[in-house]
Amino acid sequence: STWMRECNPDRRVAAIGDGGNDVSMIQAAHVGLGIVGKEGKHAALAADFSITQFSHCTSLVLWHGRNAYLRSSKLSQFIFHRGMIISIIQAVFSAIFYFSTLPIFTGWILVGYTSVFTVLPVFALVLDVDVAEATVLAFPELYSELQKGRALSMKTFLWWMWQAVFQGGIIMLLTLAFFPDTLTKLVSITFTALILTELVLVFVTMHRRWGVLFLLSEGLSLLSYLLAILLLPTYFDTSFMTTGHFAAGVGLTCL
Repeated sequence: STWMRECNPDRRVAAIGDGGNDVSMIQAAHVGLGIVGKEGKHAALAADFSITQFSHCTSLVLWHGRNAYLRSSKLSQFIFHRGMIISIIQAVFSAIFYFSTLPIFTGWILVGYTSVFTVLPVFALVLDVDVAEATVLAFPELYSELQKGRALSMKTFLWWMWQAVFQGGIIMLLTLAFFPDTLTKLVSITFTALILTELVLVFVTMHRRWGVLFLLSEGLSLLSYLLAILLLPTYFDTSFMTTGHFAAGVGLTCL
């Protein structure tokens, strides 16, 4: 394993063993697979993954490995996007108002943005499946696409960041251009547009977007935001949010 890692630094080496004599090989590889067998559990305890049969390697790599890679790629990049877009909104707001230190979002709504209003759809990303298990096992060549690293690369990361910069800038600039009356109205439109943008982005990113759990997570997120509006009236202009003017503003910024 050590020799293969040194000769092929760009490759990932997996070592499979079922006995105590395979422990050093398993620990030297990038990924160790230990098989629980007649020779004991030494290899399984030293490995990254433990299986009971050698045939399970197929599903471990082609199915579970595929899902883990694609899910973690989407999850990590979405979290970066979620943090970047609200930072861009604040940056544009500060720049327009002569680089004032006044924050546009404060208190509980800022806390709830990541911990309540958008947290459930994020966890729904880890349940997404792009291809059925039977299809993956029937066509192992699909795994070759994952080896190209296109799901998580500098190109995809920059694309997600560009989306965040563009969306955050558009939300803030359009709101200021058409609805500059008061700060509470500004917060009401921009924060609502921000929440809807994040929920819609997760929706279009998912492959199984019509699953019950995912739709439930989207619905509960919207419900939690509506409850926050009712329970935190000092942060929003609730009378304004019941008007068509507010609906038009949110619709314009989200489009």
